[in-house]
This record gives sequence, structure tokens and C-alpha cells, in this order.
Amino acid sequence: MTTDAPVLTARFWRSRRSAAIAGIAFALLLLAAITMMRLALSEGSLQSLQSDSQRRSLIRLSLHLVPFAGIAFLWFIGVVREQLGSIEDRLFSTVFLGSGLLFLAMLFVGAATSTSLVDMLAGSNVNADIWAFGRNSTQGLISVYAMRMAAVFTLSVSTVGLRTSAMPRWVAYLGYLSALVLLLAAGEQKWTQLVFPTWVLVVSIVILFTRPPNRDTLTGEPAEGVPPAH
Repeated sequence: MTTDAPVLTARFWRSRRSAAIAGIAFALLLLAAITMMRLALSEGSLQSLQSDSQRRSLIRLSLHLVPFAGIAFLWFIGVVREQLGSIEDRLFSTVFLGSGLLFLAMLFVGAATSTSLVDMLAGSNVNADIWAFGRNSTQGLISVYAMRMAAVFTLSVSTVGLRTSAMPRWVAYLGYLSALVLLLAAGEQKWTQLVFPTWVLVVSIVILFTRPPNRDTLTGEPAEGVPPAH
């Protein structure tokens, strides 16, 4: 005798609307954080940052947004997997989950390192070599590695969305284009980092305002009350 597993969360928190809200929250927070960071670092010399407390405050504010963006992104991943349910493809699900978690982990590590660098600037005697090492390590971690994982995440979500008709085809194709930009240009053109949260924002808005696909048609099973075709 078997019993169904208990449902620990209310239906709303497992719904498409919940995924859309989480994705929109993540996208807006990360867009704001990256934009403020890039504006504050437009003149990134050590001396200019030491002498400008307003720019350091802007950097701190952007870094404070990152944990909340990460929480929203983690919820977005969880609800999307819940929505796939029985039609989830193990291959793409593994790539989707792994790339999303790796992106999030590297984003957090980069934010923590940046916080230490900003605190270092408040001191009177800053070691220029340590500053350069920390800055280059953080830029490489975010621009090269985290954004490549974001590209893999975008590719996997777009492929699953295309195969299951969970999103319009143009959104999936836009995802492929966004992933290509992140793979090729994120390391050199820092503003291209805005591509990933912008794409998540588009996907989330589409999810919010479109009806879900018929799961019975995706699995090949007849809908409830409809006899199978012979």
C-alpha cells in the first residue's frame, strides 16, 4: 500500500505565477546591481575609488542587492522544475540545475570578494598588488566563469521550453542568441552581463501572461475524460 507524498507548500508557491514573480524579482535586482556597479567602476583606478566615498557607497548598495537576487533566482529554478514535473528531461534538467547553481555560487563568491575590496579601500594604506589581484580575480570569476554558466543555463531552459512548448518559439530563439552573446563577449564587454537578467525578465513576463501548455499533450497521454485514439 502506497500513499502520496505530502505537499509541503501551497499551490501558489509552486505555480507558474510564482516562477514569474521570482524571475522578475531576480532580473530587476541583478540589473540594478550590475548597473550601479558598472557606473561606480567607470573610472576604476585605485586612487579615484579611495577619494570618492559616494562611489564606494554605490558599490556597497549594489552588493547588498545580490543576496536577494540570488534567493529569487533559486526560487525561480525550483518552481520551473516543479512545473516541468513528469515531462522533465533528465539530461537537460541536470544541466539546467547544475549551471544555475554554479552561476549563483560564483556570483556570491564574487560579491563577497568585492565587499572585502571595498572595505580595504576605507583604510589609509592599501596594498596596490593585493587590490589588483582581488579585482582581477573577481572580474574573471563573474565575467568569464559565472556568465558562461549563465549561458549554459539559458541554452538549457530555451531547449526545454522549445521542446515542451512551455514558451513561445521566439523567446527560445532569443535565449539562444543571448547565450551566444554571453559565451563570446561577456568577458570583454562588461555591459553584456545585462543580457542574462534581461532575458530572464522577458521569460518571466511571458510566463506570467501566457497559459501553460496542456501537459497531457506533451506526455502523449489522453486528457482526463477523453478516450485514447485507436
